[in-house]
Amino acid sequence: MKIALTSPPFPKSINDGLFWVDKLAKEAAEKGAAIICFPESYIPGYPLAEFEVEQPSQEELTMALKQACKIAKQHRITLILPMDWYDMGFLNVAFVISDKGSVMGYQTKNQLDPSEDNHWTPGTERHIFEVQGVKFGIVICHEGFRYPESVRQLARRGAKIVFHPHFAGSNKQGTKPVVWGHPDNPYYEKAMMMRSIENTIYFASVNNATEFPESATSLIAPDGKYIAHQPYGEAGVLVAEINPDLATGYLANRLKPELYQQ
Repeated sequence: MKIALTSPPFPKSINDGLFWVDKLAKEAAEKGAAIICFPESYIPGYPLAEFEVEQPSQEELTMALKQACKIAKQHRITLILPMDWYDMGFLNVAFVISDKGSVMGYQTKNQLDPSEDNHWTPGTERHIFEVQGVKFGIVICHEGFRYPESVRQLARRGAKIVFHPHFAGSNKQGTKPVVWGHPDNPYYEKAMMMRSIENTIYFASVNNATEFPESATSLIAPDGKYIAHQPYGEAGVLVAEINPDLATGYLANRLKPELYQQ
């Protein structure tokens, strides 16, 4: 199976975000990708002070989702689109849209960063999705970096790959990494490697293209080895092939929960 991991620019508006969803989905589909994933809260954009982010109504978000469904159907590609959403609170979610344009469901961000406590309502459930016989899960930003049990739970439920939409970077300040996984880089890329090797699954991490990114959009193999990344700060889409048979979940399934009972 081929998958596509995006590095779009930070969206200037909902319409601009949908422009990049369409553009990169088309490119990924032409390269044979079955699934494409976008960064955290890509519609309307992650709420950082340096960016002017729209405060959309539920009606505007619903219209954006409908347009995303049309894009997925037009290009015949399964779309993982992180959005803001109103449902028993204001949620940070990642919608999964089938290649036929239907909504398969969404994954909420359950473990919020402390800085997000006053912005989003945390979710409470973790879901497994399946495309072409391949099971996958989604963890969002902080969850994949600081709560490894979120990934392990998905691996133990049969996920061959866990997608990890996140946002880490700035267009105003910072440094631009040169070498993937360099010791002087922020720890994020090392965490990606750990989430794969400790569970024996693929880990696919997706970030925006900014002037000063703190991590790259990256794909890691089930043995923890780096496969590929999108060049730092370069907008585009990374398309790579995975072999689901290699994602055995072996180490995740060796967990002995009874050892941790209080």
